[in-house]
Amino acid sequence: MVPNPATAVAEAAGTEAAGTTGAARAHVTEHTVVVDAPADTVYGLVADVSAWPQVFGPTIHVEVLEEHADEQLLRIWATANDQVRSWTSHRILDSRTRTVSFRQVVSAPPVASMGGKWLVEPNDDGGSRVVLLHDYTAVDDDPAAVELIERAVDRNSRAELTALKNAAEQSGGEDGAEDGGLRFTFSDSVDIHGSAEDVFAFLDRADLWPERLPHVARIGLEESPSDGGGSTVQRMDMDTRSPDGSLHNTMSVRVCFPDRAVIVYKQLRVPVVMSGHTGRWEIEPHGKGVRATSWHTVTLDPEGVRQLLGPEATLAEARTKVRQALGANSTTTLRHAKRFAENLHDRP
Repeated sequence: MVPNPATAVAEAAGTEAAGTTGAARAHVTEHTVVVDAPADTVYGLVADVSAWPQVFGPTIHVEVLEEHADEQLLRIWATANDQVRSWTSHRILDSRTRTVSFRQVVSAPPVASMGGKWLVEPNDDGGSRVVLLHDYTAVDDDPAAVELIERAVDRNSRAELTALKNAAEQSGGEDGAEDGGLRFTFSDSVDIHGSAEDVFAFLDRADLWPERLPHVARIGLEESPSDGGGSTVQRMDMDTRSPDGSLHNTMSVRVCFPDRAVIVYKQLRVPVVMSGHTGRWEIEPHGKGVRATSWHTVTLDPEGVRQLLGPEATLAEARTKVRQALGANSTTTLRHAKRFAENLHDRP
């Protein structure tokens, strides 16, 4: 007899919770989705954490802290109940059974402990069924905290499974597309005769961009310390001005690492041609100065491409337009950062 996966997780959660949270009761949830894509394709998306910010809406950024054989230690930044949370998770991957078990090593209050498992099962029709299990306990077993966690787990699980289904079902067309795939990455760089600290300060102080950048008309910025990782989290609500004078609103979350001179971000509200947009500003030593680079990773939405560019538009055409638009703004920002840092560097 095959055991019920939720029961197995509940038993494991009860054992672990007893050792860490005393009388705290473990709560178990199960969410499922049927995907019209092979099980190996779906499992690959779950296993590849580098793609998570593009695939899963709540995920802002993931870093692999340690990796040995089939085990990983991850640092994850994600939204939960409209707040950005960060935690460390341990994962065990089994490609043979297409399962990924996870357990938070360091949780963020009000979560006391959380873990679970992804199970990807092949269907007879060539598709697959995905089961996402969670078990969790709340700090002090507080009923209000339990309800808050339950809402966050339910909302994020539904969103993640829907996103996983969409990404997996589109991947067949992506692999076979004559003009290339839906996801692409590009970068722009400038060399700067100045310090990494000054360049980072320009990029970090986005609240000053309307005064410093011609294409930024307005910005709202909220900043808070991250739950960990030596970073700060910024929420940005920005209006940018297009060459034709029209304004476009974007909302993003940025995770800033001043010690590494790196800023990563995810756009929460994307243009119709995209289903995902993430980016990275990084500053590295180069010659007698530094090199500042803007990276973009974009996943196109085929339906959005047809809606905006016409039914005959190709992915190649969409990639070119997106590359030009994003690259132009990034290059403008980098050039102004260069001027800012070099002016400070050249002062007597």
